[in-house]
Amino acid sequence: MRNRYLYITLLAILGFSAESQGLAIRQTPRLVVSIQIDQLTSDALENYAPAYGDDGLRRLLNQGLVFKHASYTFEPVDAASASATIATGSTPYYHGITASEWFSREAMRQLDILYDREHKQSPAQLMVSTLGDEMKVATDGASRVYAFAPTAECAILSAGHAADGAAWIQQGHWKMSSYYAPVDYWLRGFCRDYVPDADTNMSVAKAAVFCIDKTTVGQDDNVDLLSISLTVKPTIDSYLSLDQSLAFIINGITSRIPLERILFVVTCTGIREEEENDNSNNERFRIPSGKFYTGRTAGLLNMYLGAVYGSAQYIEANYKNQLFLNHKLIESKNINMGDILRQSQEFLLQMAGVRNVYTSHQLMTSDSPKLERIRNGHCVDRSGDLIIEVAPGWKIINEDTKTSYTSRSALAQFPIIFFGNELPAQQVERPVTTEHIAPTVARCIRIRAPNACQAEPLF
Repeated sequence: MRNRYLYITLLAILGFSAESQGLAIRQTPRLVVSIQIDQLTSDALENYAPAYGDDGLRRLLNQGLVFKHASYTFEPVDAASASATIATGSTPYYHGITASEWFSREAMRQLDILYDREHKQSPAQLMVSTLGDEMKVATDGASRVYAFAPTAECAILSAGHAADGAAWIQQGHWKMSSYYAPVDYWLRGFCRDYVPDADTNMSVAKAAVFCIDKTTVGQDDNVDLLSISLTVKPTIDSYLSLDQSLAFIINGITSRIPLERILFVVTCTGIREEEENDNSNNERFRIPSGKFYTGRTAGLLNMYLGAVYGSAQYIEANYKNQLFLNHKLIESKNINMGDILRQSQEFLLQMAGVRNVYTSHQLMTSDSPKLERIRNGHCVDRSGDLIIEVAPGWKIINEDTKTSYTSRSALAQFPIIFFGNELPAQQVERPVTTEHIAPTVARCIRIRAPNACQAEPLF
C-alpha cells in the first residue's frame, strides 16, 4: 500500500514538473498586438513575396502560425463590420455593426454608425463586448487598451467600450473621441502635437510605437491590447510600403518588449475591389451587366402595394439594396406583415437584375444554411425588411443619395497570422473564419471570450 501511495506521489510530482516546463516554454503573453489590414489578399501577398524585406511580411509568413485561407461568414463586408467582427468574435447579427452607415427609422435618414449626440463619435452602436472589454473585466480595469487607425470606425470599433483611448487620422490631423473618459493626457498631447505623414500606414505605425514609449503597455503583469489598422492596394508598391510599416511596428515593439511576451495577430478587414472601371470593362469584354435603380424599384413596389391594399406610402425608405416598410401604416391598416412581405418578395423577383429577395421574417425564422451569410449580416434593429440580391456585375444606383456600387458574389481569401509568444512556425491549409480570432486570443491570454462569441479557438 505504501508503494502505491509513493507511486501516485511520484506521478503527481512528475506531472507538475511537466506542466511547469510547459508554462516555461510558453508563458501567457502580456501584450496582444492586433493588426487589421484593409484589402489584404492571399494572392497578392504571395505574388509580391520575393520583394519583401526580412522584418515585415516575410518574417510573419516564415515565422508565424499562418492560416492561409480565411474569410468572413457574412455579407456585405466593409471596414466597420469587419473591425467589429474581429474585436467581438461575432457577426453583425449579434454585434449590430452592419456597415459604416445605417438607415435610422427614428431619424428617417442615413447615419454614421459611430454617431453619438454627446460625444460625436463613440462605440455606442456596438451591441456586445469586445476582446479589449473582456481584458478590462478580467483585470478589474488594469489592462491598457488603445487603438490607432486611418479611420474613426476602425479605431473606435477595434478599441471597444472600455478602452483607454482611440485615435485616427482625419483631414490631415490626429483625432480622438471624448467618449473615452477620463481623457488620456498623453494621447491628447499626441493628437495635438503630431501631424500625420503622407504615408498613412507609417503614421499609424509610428503612433503605435509611440504608445509603447509613453505608457506601461506590455510592460507589467497585466495583459494589454494594442489594435492597429492599416490598408493596402493591389499593387506591388503598396505592398512594399505596407511591408515597411509592418517592419517598423514589429521591430519597434520587440525592441522594447521581449517577443515571447507579445502575441501579434494579423488579418484583413475585407476585400472590396476598385469599381471605377467595372462598367467600361464589362462593356469592353462583353461581361453581362446592367443597372439597378433602388429608388425606381421602391416606387414601383409602392405602386403595386397600393393597387393591392389601397393607395398609401408603404415603402418608408430605401438604402443600398434594402427596402424599409412603413410599419405604423401597415399596422393601422390591419395588414398582416407576413402577407405584405411575401407579396413584395414575389413582385421584386420579377424585376431585371434581381437574383433573390430575402425578407426579414424569412431571415429570422429559417435555419437554412443557404441563408447563413445573409442572416449573419442582418441586424433586426438596423436592417431593412426586404434585402435584394442583385446579379453579380450589375451596378446598384441610389438616385436620392447619388451613390452607386457594383454587386459582387466572389469571395477573396486572406490569411490570419499569429506570431510571437513562442508559437511554432506553420502553414495551415484548412479554411477558417475571422470569428475564431477573438476566442483564440482569449484562450491564449486566459480570459473569457467576448459575450456574443460562439466560435471555437483555432488552437
